[in-house]
Order: sequence, then structure tokens, then C-alpha cells
Amino acid sequence: MLYIERVKALRNDHDFNQTQVAHAIHVAQTTYSDYEKGKVRIPVECLIQLAKFYDVDMNYITGVSDTIHPFPKA
Repeated sequence: MLYIERVKALRNDHDFNQTQVAHAIHVAQTTYSDYEKGKVRIPVECLIQLAKFYDVDMNYITGVSDTIHPFPKA
């Protein structure tokens, strides 16, 4: 699964709309929409924020793994 598909699936699984997620990661809704459409590559900093927001590790959110593990605690 591509990471943009994974990000969209996580949002849908949690019943969030794009505006809610965009607000959580401090970007405009239009920017977030462009992320999900693949028009703009999601910056690493935003991927980290999304992983924290959904409490999943980076391997899962980027599509490297299909196994969900919680985001590592510092």
C-alpha cells in the first residue's frame, strides 16, 4: 500500500475529515487534500505528526509494514 493510501485509510478508519486532520498537523485543509491526492509529497515532519496523531509507527504509516505498532514513546 502506498503511503498516501495508508494516510487516507487511517483518516477514514478514525472517522475524521480532512479539516480535522489538517488542523491536528498544522497545515491548511487544501494542503492536506493535496497530500492525499498525491499532488504534493508529504514532508517527513508531517508524516511524523500523523504517526503521532494516529499512534502508529512510521513503518506502518509509510507502508513499509502492514503491522500496526504504537508510535514509540520518548
